[in-house]
Parts: sequence; C-alpha cells; structure tokens
Amino acid sequence: MNRTRIQFLKTFGFSAQIPVRISDINYGGHVGNDSILSILHECRLQWLKQFNYTEMNAAGAGLIMADSAIQYRGEAFYGDVLQASLYADEIETFAFNFYYKLTTVRKEKSMDIAFARTCMVCFDYDQRCKIPIPPALIEKLMGSSDLDLTSR
Repeated sequence: MNRTRIQFLKTFGFSAQIPVRISDINYGGHVGNDSILSILHECRLQWLKQFNYTEMNAAGAGLIMADSAIQYRGEAFYGDVLQASLYADEIETFAFNFYYKLTTVRKEKSMDIAFARTCMVCFDYDQRCKIPIPPALIEKLMGSSDLDLTSR
C-alpha cells in the first residue's frame, strides 16, 4: 500500500501559534482531519497577512488550492497550541507548493502532529483562469525558507 510521505527539503522560515479549538475535536476525541486542513489554511493566511496580502489578492493574484496531502504523525487535543510552520518550494510559472509542519509541546516534549503540502495556483477570480505568479509574490515565496537542505 502506498502512503503519503512528505519530506522537508528546506528549513521553515515562518511559524504561527494556533490553539486547538473545541470545534476542531472530532468524535475520536482528537483534532479531526478536516480541522487539520483548516489549521493549515490559518497558517497560510497568517503568512500572507505579514505582507498585507490575502488569498484574493497576493501581489495582484488570487490563490486557489489545486491539491493537498497530509501525513498524520500524532494526535492533537483540545488545549494544545500548535506550532504551524511553513515554507514555499517548487515555484513554477502558475503554481507553487507550501510545505507545513504542525507540532505541539506536551509534558515538555515536542511532538509532531502532521506534515502537509498544498499546491497553490495563482488565479484571476474575475476571469476564472490561472495567471502567472506575480514577481512580488515570487520574491516573498523565495524568502519563506532559510536554507536548502539538499545541499547538505
């Protein structure tokens, strides 16, 4: 059986603290898979906000998610505060990937909760079509990680 494996090739240049809400908890008593995707969304929005961007206007382009992959590593519970870290990679003409790592600290020990990737496409919502990534956004994306780990 093939399973999703997400590997990080760069260090994370952005992090946000995101508390787990009671509405994130599912019938299993832990954060649900749908809530993990929402937490990734919140991390992405906070990354955009630091540049006064939104998903509707990131340097002149809208953003739309083409796909996502999540690798679950551990459980998160109500009261946990997640460290959501992000970097961009695989920047092409119209699209790029964000990579995420969600961790929490419990009993003074850091625990991995989820690794994820989302493919974001630059999109013109008025014309309903993809558009090239604006140069100003490319600059911000390239600055979202501190180090290329493949050179090690």
